[in-house]
Amino acid sequence: MPETPLALVTGASRGIGAAVAQALAPTHRVLLGGRDTDALAKRAAELPDARSWPVELTDPHALASAVAGIDRLDVLVHSAGVCELGTVEASDTESWRLNYEVNVLAVVELTRLLLPALRAAGGHVVVINSGSGWNARAGWGGYAASKFAARAFADTLRQEEEPNGLRVTSIYPGRTATEMQQAIATVEGFEYDADRYLRPESVAEAVLAAVTATSDAHPTDVTLRPRRR
Repeated sequence: MPETPLALVTGASRGIGAAVAQALAPTHRVLLGGRDTDALAKRAAELPDARSWPVELTDPHALASAVAGIDRLDVLVHSAGVCELGTVEASDTESWRLNYEVNVLAVVELTRLLLPALRAAGGHVVVINSGSGWNARAGWGGYAASKFAARAFADTLRQEEEPNGLRVTSIYPGRTATEMQQAIATVEGFEYDADRYLRPESVAEAVLAAVTATSDAHPTDVTLRPRRR
C-alpha cells in the first residue's frame, strides 16, 4: 500500500496557511510550519495526521536543520508572509528588507533545500502570492515589489523544474479575511469587514484544486477575487 503523500505548509498556525493545512489533511500527512509553537501544536492536535514543524524561515541555518530527514515531499505550500506598508518616502530599508526576507528569500531558500525531496516525489510547489503580485499601487511599494519577485521566482522555477517532474502554481488571492488584513485595514484607516473579503477556506480550495489536478494538467497561475456584494 503506497504511503500517504506528505505536504509542508508554511504559515500554518493561522489564516490562509491554517486553512490550506485543513484542506490537505484528509489526503496528506501535513507538516505545519510556523513560529508559534503553541498554535502549531493546537492545530496539529485537530488534524488526523499532522505534526508541528516550527522554524524561523529567515534563518538559513535553522531551515537547513529543519529539512534534514525530509527525503520525499509531495507538496510544498508557501503561505507564510508579511505585509509592511508605506510610501517610498516613509519606508526605511528595514521595511523593504523584511518584505523581501519573508516573502521572497525564505521561499527561495526553503524550496532550494527541498528540491531533491520534491523531485523524488514528482512534487508540487504552491506559492501564495497576492493581487499585489500583479499590480503595484501607492503605499504598497515594498510589499508589491516582494510579490512581483515571488512571481518571477515561481515562473523561473516552473521552467527549470517541469522537466524534472515538478509542478509550480502561483495563487493570487485578493483581500482575504485574515489577521493580516485586519492590520492592513488599521494602517489604511478604514473599518474591517470580513464579509467583504475572500474566506481563507476559499483560497485553500484553490490550492487543493491545483495539487489534485490530473497529471496531464499543470495549473500555473490562479487568480481569486472577492465577489461584489
